[in-house]
This record gives sequence, structure tokens and C-alpha cells, in this order.
Amino acid sequence: MKIVTVRRISQIFFFSMFVWFCIVSTIGERFWQLRGWPVNWFLQLDPLAAISTALTTHTLYRPLLWALATIILTIIFGRFFCGWVCPFGALHQFVGYLGNRRKKTAQKIRLNKYRKAQCIKYLILIFFLFMAAFPSLAATLQTGLLDPIPLVTRSFSLLLLPIIDRTVNFVSVSARFYEGAWLILAIFLTAVLLNLVIPRFYCRFICPLGALFAIISRFAIWRIGKKQNECSNCNLCNKACEGGCEPAGNIRISECVLCLNCREDCPDELIVYQTRPSLAGEITNPDISRRGFTLSLASGIFAVPAVRLSNKLGSNWHHQVIRPPGALQEEEFLKRCIKCGQCMRVCPTNVIQPGGIQPGLENLWTPVLNNRIGSSGCQLNCVACGQICPTSAIRPITLDEKHGTGIFAEAGPIKVGTAFFDRNRCLPWAMDKPCIVCEENCPVSPKAIYTQEYFNTLRDGILTVKKVDAHIIEVEQILIPDKFASGDYYCFIDSNQRRKITANDKTSLEISPDEIFDKPPAPGSMIEVQVRLQKPFVDIEKCIGCGVCEHECPVSGKKAIRVSAVGETRSPDRKLLLKSP
Repeated sequence: MKIVTVRRISQIFFFSMFVWFCIVSTIGERFWQLRGWPVNWFLQLDPLAAISTALTTHTLYRPLLWALATIILTIIFGRFFCGWVCPFGALHQFVGYLGNRRKKTAQKIRLNKYRKAQCIKYLILIFFLFMAAFPSLAATLQTGLLDPIPLVTRSFSLLLLPIIDRTVNFVSVSARFYEGAWLILAIFLTAVLLNLVIPRFYCRFICPLGALFAIISRFAIWRIGKKQNECSNCNLCNKACEGGCEPAGNIRISECVLCLNCREDCPDELIVYQTRPSLAGEITNPDISRRGFTLSLASGIFAVPAVRLSNKLGSNWHHQVIRPPGALQEEEFLKRCIKCGQCMRVCPTNVIQPGGIQPGLENLWTPVLNNRIGSSGCQLNCVACGQICPTSAIRPITLDEKHGTGIFAEAGPIKVGTAFFDRNRCLPWAMDKPCIVCEENCPVSPKAIYTQEYFNTLRDGILTVKKVDAHIIEVEQILIPDKFASGDYYCFIDSNQRRKITANDKTSLEISPDEIFDKPPAPGSMIEVQVRLQKPFVDIEKCIGCGVCEHECPVSGKKAIRVSAVGETRSPDRKLLLKSP
């Protein structure tokens, strides 16, 4: 079997495995749901994620030790991950093949030549790594913006799978929605379609992980090269070179992605995979100018202070950035989150959403709770997001810790925020409409939302009595039939006589037979129609910010009860009152 055939089988296998892991990142008990599948394996193999989190936190999360295996194998075999394992690389190679397969040989050679601009990926890598490393007090992890593994994971989990599954609902019970998915789509499609211009465009010019592998692979033991210097100079080995490493001359070892197409295309069989350097010469160092290196380094160092000039981590923090339960304190969270979208994918209620840039550029694609979307708020008995997070930006917690029970009883439950009422939009407060939906759906015990009873006279509720017959009161005004038949309306005469209305027609009110007036109102006297309201209040000491109340609130658009990050457990400086009154 040809070696390139083996490579294609490997790419198909790992790509299929990746898609399968995206599918099974679903809460459930079926074999195609989350039942011990190593769904973070590709993310854990990513050395860029491991190195950058180590730089920001000065620690290495144990599951990321898998990346050490990738580094060791790269030192032995070269950039095998790019050419044989990476699912994003496999997709680029396939699309590039489809777009260029009918072009003439000369055109293919021209398309696959090395370009000076391929140094851009190294500058991107340097920029991200120095953002993570310097200064230590303001480090931030932003590699996930362009790191191919988080990028393709985010694109499949939050974009492609929800679109494909919308009609069949095989992966999820109901359709899933993600805010800002258009931006994820735009970046994904741009990266993929650029392969029609230059094969593996993203891998050659942008990919910071590829740049990291390129730097490591210069020390590779096994490498592609010529077994003799002389050849026919047909240049056929450059025809399908996926990395633009120019195997016909002085091969650029750092750019070789081990596609092995050159070995297959050489008519003289002069290109081999060997442990000794190419006899035609090698260029081992990445093509980075001193000026480019210095500019990237300086940009990385000053980028974090620049994006934090708005003081989003200080007094100007954004109250709508509500992190999932178990999220680390915000500055530490930003040092770990790689924006992979795994927590959003696994969330059973779809409440965890990719963040936007309004709260700051660092918030982009990080997980935030949006209680208006999905099927509910953050479920009381769910801790899935912390269990799946590959970098522990959302640390794994137990139900006892989330509920504040058992050994966590003294600390109390984890609060992700606090709910507040907007009385100008609340049905009982602003519109004299009976509603206790928020109180009914509050999941904590005792409930954080409680009600107090009030009786309000309706705006047009003062009526003139025409005639009284047993429990029927005829009035002079014209009424809307059955308007007061819900059981929430009362006929009020004085402080001692308030009786429930059970029905009404255009000219009369029917009083409950069990609540006969002690002294019926006289004809010509005035009565009041009052509505019984249970006006809701929030006990902020008991509210955990789960957002179920906000999701279930029947007021459309801007909800009448909304959760803010105020009072979250993870940030002591975000209490409702910083000082005692």
C-alpha cells in the first residue's frame, strides 16, 4: 500500500474520530452520548494549549500532559500531527485537493511554492505566547482565537452540528442556538475557502500551532530529503507539496507537514524519508526577520495592558458576564479558557453561550450564561460544564459543593449571580396582571423568590350599582364579558367586605355563592373591582443566579426579572454592597 494512501486513511480515521467526539459531547445514557468517551483528547494533544496555559498560570493541568507525547513524536518524526492527525488540516487538504485537482502541473507547482508570507504564522505564535507570558500580572490566554484545534472544535460543536441536527434532532432533543454564530461561521468558511486560492492557506500562513510544530520539527530525527543532490529538475515533487517546503531544492524542514506527496511524485525516487539530512541541502530555521520578531514580541507584551485599559476586571466589570458555576475568578479564568466551546456543547439546557466583545475583547467566545436562550436556565442538579472543561477554567465541582450541602454547608451554595426585578416591566407590579411564574419556577429550597398579597383597584374598576339580586350585582357601566372570571378579581365595598368575583357579563358581576355580602350594596352606591396580586420579591441571600426565573418570565423582549453577576461566589469584590450601610 502506498504511503500516501496510509496517510489518507489516517486523516479519515482521526477526522471521523474528531466528529464522533463532537457528537458524543451530549448529556445522556445512550452509546452516542457522553459515557466515558475521551471527548477532549484532541484538545489535550494540543501543545499550544498546554504551553500557553503553563505560561499564564505557571502550572500544567494534568490532562494536558498528553501534549508532551505530541511534542516527543514531533521531535522523532517531524510535523506528523499536521499531516496525519489534525482534523482541521485534513479538511483543508481535502478542500484544496477538490479546488485544484484539474489544474495543470505548472499551475500546481506555482501554487505550492514557498512564500515569504508564510512567516506570518510565527509572528502570530510569538504574539500569543508573549500575551500569555508577559507581564505576569496581566497575562491572558488568547491562543484559542486561532489555535486550529479549539477553532475547529468550536466550529463543529456550535455551528455545523446544530445546523445539521436541526431537522433530525439526533444529537439533541431540541434545536440548539448559539449567539454570535455568524462570526464563527465567517471565520470558519474563510479559513476553508481560502484553500481554493492556495492549498492549505490557513496551515501555511496563519496557524499558530503549525508554527509551534515547525519550530520543534527542526530538531526532528526523521525527515524528508533527497538521497542525492543531482536530479532531473522536473520539479514534480513541488506539484502537490502541502506545506510549500520546496523539496526540489534546499528543503525547508520547518514547513514540511509530512504529506509525503513529493516522495510519491518523484519519478526518479530520489526523495526519501530518512534520518540523515537531505543531500540537496536543508533550511532548518523558520524564515523570521529580526524586525518581525521584535514587533511581535513588543505587540504581545503591550496588547494585554492595552485591552485592559477599560478596567473590565476592576470597577468597570460587566454585570452581564455571568460565568458557569465552578468558573475561576475572572482574571484566573482568562488565563485558562481556550474558547473551545466544550462547556457550551455539553450544557443540557443550551444556556451557556459564546461571549461577545461588548464586555471586552478577552470575553470573545468565552462561556457566559444567557438565560433567554435554550430550554431553561442553569439546572440545579447539573455540573457537566466543569467536568468537561479541558483546562479547568471551569473547575470540576460536585453537586454537594454546588448546593452548599455536606462538607460545603458552611460555605453555602455556589452563586453565579443574583436576580433583580424590573418593576416597570413586571406584570403584577406595572400592569396589575396576576403572575407568579418566577416564584413557581424558582428551583431553590426555600425559594429565593417570594410573594406578598396586594389588592389594587382597577383603573376603570369603580362601578355604579343598579340592582342587587342575591349574589348577582347589576351595574350601570358596560363590561367586557368574562373579563373578571379568572378568580383573581374581587368586588370591594368597604374594608370588611371584599368578595370574589366568579363571572361577569356585559352588565353584571357574579359573586361567589360562598362569599355572600353581610350587607349588600344599595342601588346607586359605588363598588370597586379589585385584582388580587401576588407581587414578587427576591431574597438575595437565597438567590443563586441560576436564571430559571428569567428564562420562564412571560414578558417578551427584555425580561421583567434579570440575572446579574452581582454577588457571584467566585468574586468577593462583586458583592451587592461593598460596604455596610
